[in-house]
Amino acid sequence: GLVETEQFQAQLYLGDARETIQQVQQGNFQADAIFLDPFSPPNCPQLWTLEFIQHLAQCCSYTGRLATYSCAAAVRIALITAGFTIGSTIEVGNRQPGTVASFSEADLPSLSIREQEHLQTRAAVPYRDPNLSDSASDILHRRRLEQQNSLLEATSHWKKRWLREQRE
Repeated sequence: GLVETEQFQAQLYLGDARETIQQVQQGNFQADAIFLDPFSPPNCPQLWTLEFIQHLAQCCSYTGRLATYSCAAAVRIALITAGFTIGSTIEVGNRQPGTVASFSEADLPSLSIREQEHLQTRAAVPYRDPNLSDSASDILHRRRLEQQNSLLEATSHWKKRWLREQRE
């Protein structure tokens, strides 16, 4: 259904988001705000892939923002690869900070050095779904293989290094 007021317009699409995003994109829709809120990347990798995020980016206006609760390095790298500049959201309670993305750097809170270094580890290998149709298990398997063959620092080494530096 369609909801429209003077200040707001929304269209509800039902179905696999990987298919409906293509319909939205074909309609040349440009969002002012996108909130990406699927289940976590390990549980729903289909909606965190580089390819899906590239489609989201094409549906986001130049001045628009994308926000998500995720601070996963793979998600952040996918956002950067799709053309976004990223920043951290404020931590709420004991939760990790989320991510906000925009095509311009204006008013984006910067990433900490620790967060920047996280993007240089194997955790940053993005999820991939070239045809936006693979199963979750295929996407996860593809990523594991890519991580095993990656020359990036092992994420466990990065974590140990940060813990050691915090203690010193």
